[in-house]
Amino acid sequence: MFKESTNIFPSQQNIYAWNNLLAKSALFLFGIALWQKGLSFYTYSFSHYLLLLAWFLDGGLSKLRIMIKEPFVTAILILCSIMALGILWSDDPNHGFRTWRRYSAFLIFIPYLALLNKNRLHWAIGGILIGYSLVLAMGIYQRFILNAQGISPLGLPYLHFSSMLGIGFLSTLYLSGIMNNNKIKLSLYFLSIFLLFVQFHQDARGILIATIISSIVLISLMYIKKLKVFFAAIAIFFILSSIFAYSSSNFQERTMQAKSNIESLRSGNYDTSLGLRLAWWDVGLHGISERPLLGHGTGMAVNYFNKSAETYKNGLYKNLKKLVHYHNDWIEIGMHIGALGLITYAYLLWGWFQILKSHQLSIPGATLICFVFLCGITDLLVFFRQIIYLLLVITAIGICWHKAQKINSMPTSLQKN
Repeated sequence: MFKESTNIFPSQQNIYAWNNLLAKSALFLFGIALWQKGLSFYTYSFSHYLLLLAWFLDGGLSKLRIMIKEPFVTAILILCSIMALGILWSDDPNHGFRTWRRYSAFLIFIPYLALLNKNRLHWAIGGILIGYSLVLAMGIYQRFILNAQGISPLGLPYLHFSSMLGIGFLSTLYLSGIMNNNKIKLSLYFLSIFLLFVQFHQDARGILIATIISSIVLISLMYIKKLKVFFAAIAIFFILSSIFAYSSSNFQERTMQAKSNIESLRSGNYDTSLGLRLAWWDVGLHGISERPLLGHGTGMAVNYFNKSAETYKNGLYKNLKKLVHYHNDWIEIGMHIGALGLITYAYLLWGWFQILKSHQLSIPGATLICFVFLCGITDLLVFFRQIIYLLLVITAIGICWHKAQKINSMPTSLQKN
């Protein structure tokens, strides 16, 4: 009997070792491959299904009962469930299913966070840093060598790339403020400045404004108790932003374009970047007012505009190009599933902040929610699938990093237990 038990024990150790290696590989590979366009639950992406497999073998289903107590995880499950139910009262179930797939991107947070622990953290960080660095290098080459916006080889439009730069800037700015090592602190400062410089050379005005406002929020939260440092940081930030704005032909062109758009609106021309957004939002709000509680059904937001534009306000918008999405998270969700969806999405943002706050990350949590909220006013977050993945990965790594720091501060005897 003793011999049988000793034979089983090494076998169990081998299984754990293989599962642990699989989990590390999945976290590492996902960080690199998340930039692949179309990565989702329903594409045959090796890195994605490897992550799900590792999660399942690691006892993910049993961990789910614990994770679901987190408001953010609960909100993700509720939002995805309601979007799925919205297909029932949609006139186009196929389009509704495709729309649901976009929102299902939030679900990746559950297996990713469940797999993370102190020993696997470096693999996850390594993967996301390598992936981010490769994409950044390609974006810099596209912009400053080929004079092109976005990253066409990856199918990454300039809006996505600008969002990625904004997230990188805010992350490095925060990390530079909390680092004790002066060399690392200085390196992160210069990196954050460089990322902001590159972002000023992209055409995404709304996302750049979201980055600037979010960075002011971040600086305020970090240094408000140290007024001299606060005012110095704000002054440096505005000086750098002014220099980048003045030196960027893209920024100046988009500023002139905004002025031209306003003039066009005064003459009744909505066929401009700003005019199209105002037209989409106008029709979207009208659509929400028609069915305020449950909306028009998942996937019906676009169809509603393309049909209503012919008659709404005597056909004022009928000659505008067909809608892809409303360029506004709140209007888009409200059109799909009404007030029920809006309340759920607000709960998701609140839960997102709460999960970070509970791990002593309230400052980056407030900054992240500010950035997501502001980007969601002029653009559609779920349309940027890679950006959702990036935000969720950063959130999960931040939570695990705090847990690891907490474990490291414990006595060695308690760490073993």
